[in-house]
Amino acid sequence: MLGKLSGWDDTIVALATPPGVAAIGVIRLSGNKSIDITNKLFPSKNLSEQPTHTLHVGYLKHKEKILDEVVVSLYKSPKSYTGEDIVEVSCHGSPFIQQQVLQAFLDSGARLAKPGEFTQRAFLNGKLDLTQAEAVADLIASNTEASQKNAINNIRGGFSHILKELREQLLKFSSLIELELDFSQEDVEFADRTQFYHLINDAEIKTQNLLASFKTGNVIKNGVQVAIIGKPNAGKSTLLNTLLNENRAIVSEIAGTTRDTIEEIIIIDGIAFRLIDTAGIREHTADIIESIGVERSLEKMKQADIVIYLFDAGESSDELEKSKAQLENLNKPYLLVANKIDSYTEDVIEKKLKNLQHVIPISAKNNLYIEKLKLSIVDKVLDGKINTEGTIVTNARHYKALQEVLLSVMDIRKGLDEKLPGDLIALDIRRCLHYLGEITGEITNEDQLDYIFSKFCIGK
Repeated sequence: MLGKLSGWDDTIVALATPPGVAAIGVIRLSGNKSIDITNKLFPSKNLSEQPTHTLHVGYLKHKEKILDEVVVSLYKSPKSYTGEDIVEVSCHGSPFIQQQVLQAFLDSGARLAKPGEFTQRAFLNGKLDLTQAEAVADLIASNTEASQKNAINNIRGGFSHILKELREQLLKFSSLIELELDFSQEDVEFADRTQFYHLINDAEIKTQNLLASFKTGNVIKNGVQVAIIGKPNAGKSTLLNTLLNENRAIVSEIAGTTRDTIEEIIIIDGIAFRLIDTAGIREHTADIIESIGVERSLEKMKQADIVIYLFDAGESSDELEKSKAQLENLNKPYLLVANKIDSYTEDVIEKKLKNLQHVIPISAKNNLYIEKLKLSIVDKVLDGKINTEGTIVTNARHYKALQEVLLSVMDIRKGLDEKLPGDLIALDIRRCLHYLGEITGEITNEDQLDYIFSKFCIGK
């Protein structure tokens, strides 16, 4: 652990609930003087004499002025979120009252907390490791069931447990190899190389699985951008409205109604999909505004994670083949979706689509096969239904460190294969341990911590 950072002995205070009018507002303090500072403003009881995890009702006073009737929650060290004495004051949710209460604590000796400083103290006091601390921020930011489940799994130590187990095994073998170096003249082996091979194989598989999960993790954390493109009057806006189950976009029989992109979010299987309805794409238009819309559509198509190419089910095969060739050049997942199937007979549709593979026929207007389209979108992005029960990497910092872990593991294996001296293998093991420690926080620095926790909200 790092030891004490600057401002470590201060008592910090912050509003823990969102600013604005509400039923209540919560002001949180943490530090070795938090109880003493609160006692100055809360004459109803001496909190120092009260047991931990208790609630106390009374008036909060500052300079003989009653600020509010409040509920004080008391959590004494070490049985608190930060590992320090914590006091939480629940006052009425007037912004004016909250500001007065906060200022009273500042006047009494507390200082305003920095973003994420409560969780940073929890990490530095050993209540959480760094992956768990970062998962707290992910849970606060979660807006889907999948992101919530993954964050809770990591807070409970799912990811940490895998890394801790691997780190302990590597430390054990590293110490045995280091011991061998002390007896190098006697040519003895304390570390079982066969058992070490099994460990390295297991480490490589686990690391590869974690790295592979990052594709899913990125989707969980950031969602998926879905560009709905096609020619004018293909029914893109109707499809958007049907997927959203509301009239978000203007629908008209007149081609070129949509002049700009429209973006909305839907949740499918716990994942956020940002649907982007684009202006109809055609090669030539005399309308300047429409041409700008087409340019924006093409740009959104390039930025999207997946493209839905919507076309009229009666469109000519030659035009479809041309569009399909253009989609292939994007080098990203796409779906061919034939719309307005209710306007044609089955024979016409079969004839038009017989040479095209994996086409999804729908009627956006009549809500036909829309659920099948949703499932196809998930399948195209994630190669099937998402599984949030296992450990999934969502953090780019973790992903980068895991790449280094994998390289180190592969170097250890190579060293074993080539029967390199123990001191060289020990170097690769230490490198692997270093990057594992970077993920969990056993190895870090103050600047790195400040950067990580600066992305948290104030009061957490």
